[in-house]
Amino acid sequence: MGSMKEERKITGWAARDPSGVLAPYTYTLRNTGAEDVLIKVICCGICHTDLHQIKNDLGMSNYPMVPGHEVVGEVVEVGPEVTKFKVGDCVGVGCLVGCCDACRPCKAEVEQYCNKKIWSYNDVYTDGKPTQGGFAGSMVVHQKIVVKIPEGMSPEQVAPLLCAGVTVYSPLNHFGLKKSGLKGGILGLGGVGHMGVLIAKAMGHHVTVISSSDKKKEEALDVLGADDYLISSDVERMQELADSFDYIIDTVPVHHPLEPSLSLLKLDGKLIIMGVINVPLQFVSPLLMLGRKMITGTFIGSMKETQEMLEFCNEKGVRSTIEVVKMDYVNTAMDRLAKNDVRYRFVVDVAGSNLEEETTN
Repeated sequence: MGSMKEERKITGWAARDPSGVLAPYTYTLRNTGAEDVLIKVICCGICHTDLHQIKNDLGMSNYPMVPGHEVVGEVVEVGPEVTKFKVGDCVGVGCLVGCCDACRPCKAEVEQYCNKKIWSYNDVYTDGKPTQGGFAGSMVVHQKIVVKIPEGMSPEQVAPLLCAGVTVYSPLNHFGLKKSGLKGGILGLGGVGHMGVLIAKAMGHHVTVISSSDKKKEEALDVLGADDYLISSDVERMQELADSFDYIIDTVPVHHPLEPSLSLLKLDGKLIIMGVINVPLQFVSPLLMLGRKMITGTFIGSMKETQEMLEFCNEKGVRSTIEVVKMDYVNTAMDRLAKNDVRYRFVVDVAGSNLEEETTN
């Protein structure tokens, strides 16, 4: 892969060890290849996965690590073979920056299932250099893994859609659950869960938020627009609503019982697992067999689905609930995220931050 210009030094905020503390880090950005675009980062959302990665919770972290995979930016340079974008375009980059482009998933345009996919950060690109994410001034990305932001959408609002938004949109799209009139449940009301409510409502679904307590009831109903709120320990209401849901999107990222959700599903209902859980889950098989129910899971979404989702959200006016912060607040934001103290997504104003200086909060 040829380059247009010499490699350049940029600054991002990186974790150096499993403490997860982020601080300014200068590194070399890879060359802009023939089909690459150079993106000046405007903003980047903070996902729970970023927290897991910087703290090595999954045991696979490599340092120094610049996180961030909900990236919105402006194209400032394009390779000679780039056809999809031009300088000045507002674009987005999600969890991936590469794939093999030859396997069955890639040929089927579901490159997120490619066994050779390349993560936006904490991975190695085809040139042998580590990938670094969107908590930085710039990124170089192949045009295949970039989406165009529809005109009129604000960068800060778009950022969470590039992970949380498409993570919810993809299963609804794939399993034929986009039609209006369906009854859906959203289990867990965090970053992904709140996007689930907004997108499902925009599709015309009757949406019930399912939670272990009533502390988010008012916000779910009055702010996000959910139709109902179900506390999973309320035996009477659980029985009343049994066999009535077309689907439940389960966003809970810790071990929890599946039987209560399975009991709520109607014939051919689907329990869609979204939370990353590293211990085995269990259930009693007759709950599936006697209702031909399905437990399944999907992973983010394809580039095609991401572009479709952005167009859908723009058309329907879907707007995520965010808290915009500067980069010098990012460590505090990570601490708050670990305590679920955010409604519902932090977005870092990268372009408006001084990336060179670390400020004590």
